Amino acid sequence: MIYPLPAVLVTCGRTPEERSILTVSWVGTLCTDPPMCYISVRPERHSFAILERHREYVINLTTEAIARATDWCGVRSGRHFDKFKETGLTPGTAVAIQAPTIEESPLSIECRAREIIPLGSHTLFISDVLNVQADEKYLHPVTGKFDLAAALPIVYSHGEYFALGRRIGKFGWSVEKKPRH
Repeated sequence: MIYPLPAVLVTCGRTPEERSILTVSWVGTLCTDPPMCYISVRPERHSFAILERHREYVINLTTEAIARATDWCGVRSGRHFDKFKETGLTPGTAVAIQAPTIEESPLSIECRAREIIPLGSHTLFISDVLNVQADEKYLHPVTGKFDLAAALPIVYSHGEYFALGRRIGKFGWSVEKKPRH
């Protein structure tokens, strides 16, 4: 019951005929130096064989604007549908790998699996982050910092999707010294 989790769209495949999109919520950061992340996928998913064969994929962050497509990609199989066509999402070009990005995503993280570990119901893809593409409209003009809140990301919590709420603090705010008056 470790929720909420980001709801992401993972893209994979090297050709238009092979490419697919799957919704994944078991996703996260593993290491900052070197940058690494993971996804955990059920072997019966259509995209699993593509992920296993090519060992590369893109984690595309989702937003309120593409929430319906995010859910649709999680309940429909790539065996029966071209998910880009059915959802109206636009395939983009990755820089470091051959899997497509999603143009409507504010942030696309290009990954290559360094280790694939069967765990039981899911298989863990431990991956190196090779490149990150960010929509420039979410980058601060001076610092270059990505404004995640402005992108209106969604999260998944025990069968439901939620928009993120208001900001309540920043890292370290609990121990900051209060200004003297």
